[in-house]
Amino acid sequence: MNTQLRLPRAAFMTGLITLAAALPAAAETNIVTSIKPLELLVRAVATDDVTVTSLVAPGGSPHNYTLRPSQRRALEQADAIFWVGPEVESFLTRLLANNEFSGRTHQLMGQTDNHSEEAPHADDDQSREHNDHHEHQTGEEKHNGHSDEHAQTDDEHNHDHGTGDDPHIWVDPQHALEMARAIAQTLSKLDSTNAQVIQQNLQAFEQRLNAREASIREQLEPLQNRKLFSYHSAFTRFAEHYGLQLQGVLTLNPALSPGAKHIAEVQNQLKQAGSACLLTEPQFNTQWWKSITEGLDITFSTWDPLATDIPATPEGYEQFQQSIADAVLNCR
Repeated sequence: MNTQLRLPRAAFMTGLITLAAALPAAAETNIVTSIKPLELLVRAVATDDVTVTSLVAPGGSPHNYTLRPSQRRALEQADAIFWVGPEVESFLTRLLANNEFSGRTHQLMGQTDNHSEEAPHADDDQSREHNDHHEHQTGEEKHNGHSDEHAQTDDEHNHDHGTGDDPHIWVDPQHALEMARAIAQTLSKLDSTNAQVIQQNLQAFEQRLNAREASIREQLEPLQNRKLFSYHSAFTRFAEHYGLQLQGVLTLNPALSPGAKHIAEVQNQLKQAGSACLLTEPQFNTQWWKSITEGLDITFSTWDPLATDIPATPEGYEQFQQSIADAVLNCR
């Protein structure tokens, strides 16, 4: 009796295995983002089976990053590539202009659905050569010493990334929501994704983000008149969104040492501010700004615009927003 019962069951299991082997394997979806905050936005809307890889490693800066060979291969295998744009990730500008990435590259600065990047303009060549030269400098070479050459270069290449808009758009929650919508639209068009679930995730993200934004605005209300300074312009959009008083920026270009003229202006602003709070960033050398703030009444607080320690989960971007708010709250 037992033998007769086991035989049909064995045959049934064999049939299931045969059927499973005959079915096509689920297609894998590989997404590459330039920086961790964009990875958080992808994770907020993507399904769990989507693989997301960020290029800029912990401790690195997108302003002067050097791509590793393994990361080059990740780009080649990606179904979609998301970056802010050449104003931020200059190390990707020339590479992503290659035809092999056409149709898979999506710039999130200034547009919502860019499926192919324009080739770099001829008048950008000098700027890229300038960036390439400084990408190979060490941190000490970039941030220590204030030669006349560096001072001149810093004045000529102000780190508002040209005369256009501030490119650090991901620190503003409403800009982040716009980017998430563009990302969701792109992911929904891939054959290997579930468009319905992606849209549901996007709606849930918008609800969570709006709730967190309201909470942060309430938390920061007592600090509306606090005099804040930032290491560089990455903090500007967050401050503007929440109505904070950003009195000044220490360096115009984080890839270069600031010029003597700019240092003098910042020191004068800090003295006039009386009690101020300086928001620093872990990606950059601290020696020079510690020297120019010595003896002044300044509170220091660190925030990370690249969200290095934020878990890459669907709720990661809201945690990133809260981490910036917490840094400001430390200024009390």
